[in-house]
Amino acid sequence: MAQFPKLKTGAVAQYPAVREQRYSTEVNRFLDNAEQRYRDYAAGRRRWVIALEKLDETETATLARFFEEQQGRFGTFDFEDPWTGMVTANCRFGEDQFPMQEASESRCSLRLTVEEVPG
Repeated sequence: MAQFPKLKTGAVAQYPAVREQRYSTEVNRFLDNAEQRYRDYAAGRRRWVIALEKLDETETATLARFFEEQQGRFGTFDFEDPWTGMVTANCRFGEDQFPMQEASESRCSLRLTVEEVPG
């Protein structure tokens, strides 16, 4: 499986970064106003929001190429949690368009969302 690329520093993220645990519950409502609730999956799913600033052309091109190879949210890859260093399998991007912004000449910034998906 593909591995999320690291920056020149060896890190996968810059600070501040956001890490969340998400849960999903389905609710069925009946005519008598009773409800039946169940989880969509057994455990919470992790989500990371990674803001990257002042990337050089090489780092930006590497991330853009990886994003294109994954076809946005379609592909899955392994992602190293910036807090724990543990690799999480079956992750995907949270967007279908590469969110690059040119900050200055030969420097870019972007904000990527990485989501854990059921394996």
